[in-house]
Amino acid sequence: MYQNTTYTVEEAIKKLEYYCAYQERCHKEVRQKLLGMRMIPEAIDHIMVHLIEQNFLNETRYAKAFVQGKFRIKQWGKRRLTLELMKKDISKSLIHDVINDIHDNDYHQTLHNLAQKALAGITEKNRLKKKKKLSDYLLYRGWEPHLVYEKVNALIT
Repeated sequence: MYQNTTYTVEEAIKKLEYYCAYQERCHKEVRQKLLGMRMIPEAIDHIMVHLIEQNFLNETRYAKAFVQGKFRIKQWGKRRLTLELMKKDISKSLIHDVINDIHDNDYHQTLHNLAQKALAGITEKNRLKKKKKLSDYLLYRGWEPHLVYEKVNALIT
C-alpha cells in the first residue's frame, strides 16, 4: 500500500489526523496504519501522543460509537460486541461500561424484532430444525444463549 512512499512525521500527522477525523478509530487501527506507512517506533509513539492530545483519538468515544452502531445497524448482541472490541485491544473495564450503556428495553426489543424477522425467513417445516436454525442465527449474532432459547421457545411452540 505505501511501499515506495516515505513520510515525514508532519506529513504522517496530517494524514492520520484526516484518517481519524473521517471515522472513529481505535489505537490498534491507527498503530497498524502507521506501521503500514513504515514509520519508526519513536515516530509512531510521537504521532499517537499527538493524536490523543488533540482529541483525534479517543478509545472511549470509539467504543461507544462502535457499540451503538453495531447494535443499532447490525443488531449484534452483547457477546459479539464484547468479542469484537476485545479483538481491537479495548480494555475490559471500558467494554463493560459501554456494553452496559445499552438499555435493557432496547436490547430485548431488538432481540424480539430480529428473531421475528429471522423466523419469517425460515422455510423449514420441522419444528425442531426450525428452532435450531433460529437459535444458531441468533447465537451467531452474539446474543446470550439463555435469552436466545427463551425467545425461540416463546416464538416456536
